[in-house]
Amino acid sequence: MTREVDVAILGAGSAGLFALSQVKSKTDNFVLINGGELGTTCARVGCMPSKVLIQVAEDFHRKSIFEREGIEGGEALSIDVPTAMEHVQDLRDMFVERTLGATNNLDATHLIDGYAKFISNDTIIVNGEQIKAKAIIIATGSTPVIPAPWREFADDVLTTDEFFELEDLPDSMAVIGLGSIGLEIGQSLHRMGVKVAAIDQLDTIAKLEDEQVNELAKTVINKEFPLWLGQPATLQKVDGGIQVSAGDNQMLVDKVLASLGRKPNLANLNLVATDIKLDENGIPEFDPLTMQLGNLPIFIAGDVNADRPILHEAGHQGRIAGNNAMRHVNGKSTDKFKQKVAMAITFCDPNIATVGAQLSELNQDEIAIGEIQFAPVGRALIMGKNRGLLRLYVQKSDGLLLGACMCCVKAENLAHLICWSIQQSMTVFDMLKMPFYHPVIEEALQAALYNVLPQLDVKQDLVELVRVE
Repeated sequence: MTREVDVAILGAGSAGLFALSQVKSKTDNFVLINGGELGTTCARVGCMPSKVLIQVAEDFHRKSIFEREGIEGGEALSIDVPTAMEHVQDLRDMFVERTLGATNNLDATHLIDGYAKFISNDTIIVNGEQIKAKAIIIATGSTPVIPAPWREFADDVLTTDEFFELEDLPDSMAVIGLGSIGLEIGQSLHRMGVKVAAIDQLDTIAKLEDEQVNELAKTVINKEFPLWLGQPATLQKVDGGIQVSAGDNQMLVDKVLASLGRKPNLANLNLVATDIKLDENGIPEFDPLTMQLGNLPIFIAGDVNADRPILHEAGHQGRIAGNNAMRHVNGKSTDKFKQKVAMAITFCDPNIATVGAQLSELNQDEIAIGEIQFAPVGRALIMGKNRGLLRLYVQKSDGLLLGACMCCVKAENLAHLICWSIQQSMTVFDMLKMPFYHPVIEEALQAALYNVLPQLDVKQDLVELVRVE
């Protein structure tokens, strides 16, 4: 016998839970299906435990400038790594517990522990039960990538799924893959006393397209620990550990962190039983404004669609998918929602952030670039963090702010200010009307805005910016 529901949500991660918030407010005839442990990727193995680790490492590393500030005794400080890791796990568990509030009150009718497979466009099977749904939301998340040859190293090669379960840290570790999580954990490990080699086959880190920002980021971070870039890593099991090689570089390490990205959890959904069309990468084709797959009663949200694998985007997509799934259930056409301005932040030190359109998306002849080096920024100098670069991409014809790239202190804050300004279609002139306090890091943004003015086709007297009409 087939059970019938209005909506079936596959996956109880961030996207699935945000979709659930929309669905359960409009119907009680739904089912949430989740295989494995509850708790989001962000809370359990991603954003949150990594930020705790970063904070511990940054607090301990701060002692390196105590002497110049006249603070004595910094060299005597030490870190109890097992206690630090226990702190990471304690806060991690608290963050996970908070996410469970959305499912704690669901009974067995509404929450199923299992892995669903499609048997048609509107029917799935889980734990032997067939469920027919008027709308289905795919929110099954993603899984860390490990190259097949590396799987033979068993416990010696970790992903973030295992890393945050460590009770102690190894003496040495290779971090392979220098996207956000690799850079963040690699730097934290170094600052907590682990000998680190950080490796990426690309010559860029944190997916930076802007060569000037990339070069500065590499220079600053390479002063702390070695970056092996431009060559793929190879692993060999030897007595005493794993020999890691990349080009002419090699090092014997105790453990390896594979930080090579994540792949969408699609393989076990039996999509061949549906009319879902896949792109050249095997990802379902969907409308990013509605999250619908073609004209099917199927919607997709979060990491599983490989579009913008970041929590706030997963939440936004989940809400859209949940809203439109219910509109489909009620025979209404789907709503279209504007995408948010893209933003990515790597919480290494200095922070790395990109906002809005990047150079590959822009016509170089039509943009001006306003930049500021952080060496003279007073607030950054006081903090001992004045190695940095901010670059703004501005439309020459009218001064419209299009995007930005930066490696600097407090980029996590600057990125938001810039992102909000782009979202509001603000020009350089609009932004310069805003107040900038002194001394603050935001003065660097003000300086970059002034820097771009002479390059624009349109001119406006700075006095005119604040003239009373």
